[in-house]
Amino acid sequence: MLDPDAVEPETWAVVGGRAAADGGWLNVPPVLASTFQLGSGRAYAREHATPTWEAFEQLLGGLEGGEVVAFASGMAAVAAVFDLLPAGASVVLGEDCYQGVGGLAAAGAAQGRWRLLRLAVEDTDAWVQAAGRADLLWLESPSNPLLAVADLPAVCAAERGSRTLIAVDSTFATPLVQRPLELGADLVVHSATKYLGGHSDLLLGAVATRSGRLADGLRERRRLAGATPGALEAYLATRGMRTLALRLERASGSAALLARRLAEHPDVAVVRHPGLSDHPTHAVACRFMRGFGAVVSFDVHGGAARADAICAALEIIRHATSLGGVESTIERRGAVPGQEHLPPGLLRLSVGCEHVEDLWADLARALERTADLAAAGDGAIP
Repeated sequence: MLDPDAVEPETWAVVGGRAAADGGWLNVPPVLASTFQLGSGRAYAREHATPTWEAFEQLLGGLEGGEVVAFASGMAAVAAVFDLLPAGASVVLGEDCYQGVGGLAAAGAAQGRWRLLRLAVEDTDAWVQAAGRADLLWLESPSNPLLAVADLPAVCAAERGSRTLIAVDSTFATPLVQRPLELGADLVVHSATKYLGGHSDLLLGAVATRSGRLADGLRERRRLAGATPGALEAYLATRGMRTLALRLERASGSAALLARRLAEHPDVAVVRHPGLSDHPTHAVACRFMRGFGAVVSFDVHGGAARADAICAALEIIRHATSLGGVESTIERRGAVPGQEHLPPGLLRLSVGCEHVEDLWADLARALERTADLAAAGDGAIP
């Protein structure tokens, strides 16, 4: 079997995950089986996985430099990590993070399962101090939707408690932009629904680790909770990752250009993208990331009314939630339950693979068509 470290990640994305192939398949097909003949090495899919799941896990494992356990969704993967914690554990979570993770963490705290502390993603000193006493540091980087980049090398190198785990949600970055396990993280979590799948047609999650003990624990939680991936979803995610490098290169380049143009537009109050030199964590990102991703968030003058009108006026960029697909999507994040604290005029733009000039023309038209709402209020934050 080819060693993933012997080739570049872009090559592994194409050639990896084929070791489970049998019968001369070039690509491992969706194995639609729950039950296997006894004596074949498998008995029941929930217990022993399928070749289709294994192909996805091998492919992503090579990209992350670890062992991967696949789950039915990104949130199923998150829940499995939290289930590794002992009762009464101490959890540290970023102030800016996916609302589903924030909701799960808050619900567990309310039940007395753990104690919860929220920290600013960019407050490196606070995270380093927390590493010495917490059971779990949950770092989402870049964060959603303010796109703050955590100083992962500093936090992962911090002196920790004897049972402290560091988990990094690297969904926005993908393993082509950062590899947290190499920096010292214990766990890397992905919503494969996003960039890995890349086509807005599946739900899937994954956790990568270099610890056999943690991998076994995650598989046990998947088995007991029944959070198993579907065969078709795993197959589609594997197929999606074959073009991850191409899609990400195109989308990231377009995102950088759109961020610069939005920053110059008089109707845009704030633009957030780690590639902008004035982004608060730009210097941190430059130290260890191989790119800046394909998500841009920006606040428009006119607040919620203007932002909603822009979403309605766009013709190429789709007004939809989620991100990481070949199509560009946009939404006002303050309208999402649990995200009401965000600036009312904040729009999160996931840049896809369309021609960048068509995307810019679409944005410029929408800004122009809603110009009469610019004076209604300012959704910017300091």
